[in-house]
Amino acid sequence: MPALASHRKPRTRLRTSTPAVGLTTAALASVTLLSTQTATAAPAKPAPTIEEVQKKVDGLFRQAGTATQKYNEAKSASAKQRDEVDALLKAAAERADKLNETRRELGRYATAQYRGGSIAPTATFFLADDPQSYFDQDQLMSRMTSRQQKAVADFRTQQREAAAKRVEATKSLQTLTASQAELRTSKQEVQEKLSEARTLLSKLTAEEKARLAELERKKEAEAKRKAEELARQQAAAKAEADRAAKEKAAGQGTGSGTGSGTGTGTGGTGSDAGYASKAEKVLAFARAQIGKPYVWGATGPSSYDCSGLTQAAWKEAGVTLPRTTWDQVKVGTRVATADLQPGDLVFFYDDISHVGIYKGDGMMIHAPKPGANVREESIYYMPIYGSVRPA
Repeated sequence: MPALASHRKPRTRLRTSTPAVGLTTAALASVTLLSTQTATAAPAKPAPTIEEVQKKVDGLFRQAGTATQKYNEAKSASAKQRDEVDALLKAAAERADKLNETRRELGRYATAQYRGGSIAPTATFFLADDPQSYFDQDQLMSRMTSRQQKAVADFRTQQREAAAKRVEATKSLQTLTASQAELRTSKQEVQEKLSEARTLLSKLTAEEKARLAELERKKEAEAKRKAEELARQQAAAKAEADRAAKEKAAGQGTGSGTGSGTGTGTGGTGSDAGYASKAEKVLAFARAQIGKPYVWGATGPSSYDCSGLTQAAWKEAGVTLPRTTWDQVKVGTRVATADLQPGDLVFFYDDISHVGIYKGDGMMIHAPKPGANVREESIYYMPIYGSVRPA
């Protein structure tokens, strides 16, 4: 009997909503996670303010100035060492020439005596297999003429001197190599600092550049105000000194004094006049350089760095200054800012990396920095380290 077909209605499979719920839960979890990460992540670093940019750029130019002085120092040392090496090599060559001449003279002795049928003790000494044993013979020196003895003694002395000069020249060459390496390092440091400063400035918008220029104007105005104040103080001090001098002269004119000490003032006046005369030449030269560009490592005549300008200016007055600010500050007499006179050198920053020539009234002439020209400026534009009177 055939099987009867089933009349039961097939079970309908219901689609569950679980996957949707799971997907929604995952999506919510992802959103929550992202929100949490965003909330806990470090905030983006804000762009630097114009004041911070100005400070950064000024710092980079200052560091470049310090590196420039290192470069100048290494360059001077390298040049000095090169001269010393050349002198030592020349001396070594001269010693070698003398040594060769003495050797030829000894050879002539030996040749002459060989042709005469006998070998002189001098030649025997140089040809012997065991010179020391030959020296032990008591009659050796007695059989040599005085001229031959002197030739042998000179030969030995010149051998020692030539060897010593070669050693000295080798050491000097090593020092020269070290100076040249320092020169390359300082040059690279200057270039890196200047490149960083230029890159920073190039990223500024037109508006930011205008704001930076405004900050510079304010800085210059404040420095000028301080210079004018110094000028008033110096004028008042000079007027007081002149008044005191006139009163002293009037008192001496009465004849009531003993007359002692009158020569001191005259001598001091003569000294001041001598310095003033030199300062006029210095400032005349410095003024003629205004408008020429600052170039690090330059000493003129078409461009200067700060110490190159001061060195060249004082050379016009017959005074030779060292190359770097670090050495120039050691020359002459230290003077207080209130006692500055035209021609004095004013140094800046704790590391003494900049210098200018005081022209009076709180102002100076200096080669400021890369991208700027030689100009007049208030001595208060930068922090003052100290001042000297070179002559």
